[in-house]
Amino acid sequence: MNEAPRENTGLIVVLLVMTAATGIVDAVSYLGLGHIFAANMTGNIVLMGFRLGGASGISLTKSVIALFCFMLGAVVGGRMGRRLTPRQSRISGLLAEAVLLFVAAAFSLNVAMLNAVVASMAIAMGLRTAIVRKLGVADLTTTVLTLTIAGLAADSTLAGDNNPRWRRRCAGVVSMLAGAAAGAALLRFSLTVPLLVGGAIATVCAFMTLRRTDP
Repeated sequence: MNEAPRENTGLIVVLLVMTAATGIVDAVSYLGLGHIFAANMTGNIVLMGFRLGGASGISLTKSVIALFCFMLGAVVGGRMGRRLTPRQSRISGLLAEAVLLFVAAAFSLNVAMLNAVVASMAIAMGLRTAIVRKLGVADLTTTVLTLTIAGLAADSTLAGDNNPRWRRRCAGVVSMLAGAAAGAALLRFSLTVPLLVGGAIATVCAFMTLRRTDP
């Protein structure tokens, strides 16, 4: 069976590219902003627990900001998903994400504004996660891989299944890996550069979606 129907191929490509963008964003947040995540809220909850348990080198403040701003973004994304068509919500969400990442890049030029960088990134990731969740594309949440990796194993031949959507699942893992590696490399230049790249990726994906005729 074809894993990606022709009419959905463009959407799959956009979601894979945005998965790579998540890798860039989390490289910035974890490596550049002091061990927090802008997209992976499971990671933030665990980090908050570590800090409450006495671990050092973890900012409880930044983790809390990321968590609540992610939820704020998800509220906005949820409202967009209910008020707009799927195509409109994708385009609007991607453009909003681009703007928020560009704003985060501007804030990153001032070391006194790093909490604002965290907030802008987390709002962007929460908004995107809510919109992608509404689309319901299996194995491509674009922000987390836990269920994707579990699916690869649980639905594999070794587990007695027939490896459904294995190409898409593997592509998602590779996209996130590539994005994280790119983000780590771009951080060598500055905190701003990978954020600009992330914003540019979201902008390109918005225009890719705009040119398609899917509903």
